[in-house]
Amino acid sequence: MLRRRGEVYEIIANGCFLMDTSDGRSERLLVDAARTALADPEGPDLPEGPNRPTLLIGGLGVGFSLVHAAAQPDWAAITVAEREDAIVDWHRSGPLAALTGDALADPRVSLLHNDLVAHLQHSSERYDALCLDIDNGPDWTVTEDNRGLYSPAGLAACRARLTPGGVLAIWSAQPSEAFEEAMRNAGFSSVRTEEVPVARGVPDVIHLGRNPS
Repeated sequence: MLRRRGEVYEIIANGCFLMDTSDGRSERLLVDAARTALADPEGPDLPEGPNRPTLLIGGLGVGFSLVHAAAQPDWAAITVAEREDAIVDWHRSGPLAALTGDALADPRVSLLHNDLVAHLQHSSERYDALCLDIDNGPDWTVTEDNRGLYSPAGLAACRARLTPGGVLAIWSAQPSEAFEEAMRNAGFSSVRTEEVPVARGVPDVIHLGRNPS
């Protein structure tokens, strides 16, 4: 459901608040954290030209991550996976088109109308960065079938979709030491959590890990 509150739009799924258009700091940080993690620690920035990295954004949401990524020239290609018909329609011809219309028209951007978990499990495509935001976190999923993303098999599928040295970034409404350990057990290196300060309550976080091979 898309609900309007003044000038703010909110996405509600199964009665659970997911996100709104009021801020977007953590959604932008999701992309920035992956970009920073990809940068050569001995170099000034990301590769340029044909060697620029590719990005998969899991979950279109209200579009903050997509718009932020499309505003950066660093990405050679940006794929967005979104399974919900309603969300795709809101962005193509509905109230959210004003927010993301220019980004979706970017020739680097492809909108994949498909379930993210299924795409990770069955696609042969590989990306340099996965920025995933389809739940309130690994411990607070919107639907039961989303739990597969955070399982050992789901994390193995994420690694399989990453190039060597590629980065996995997952948004969460709260930190999870257990999920950090699950990422390490799945073979990710340089696992860490970045906090996103909020006005009150527990900070949002980004869980990060690198595919070492």
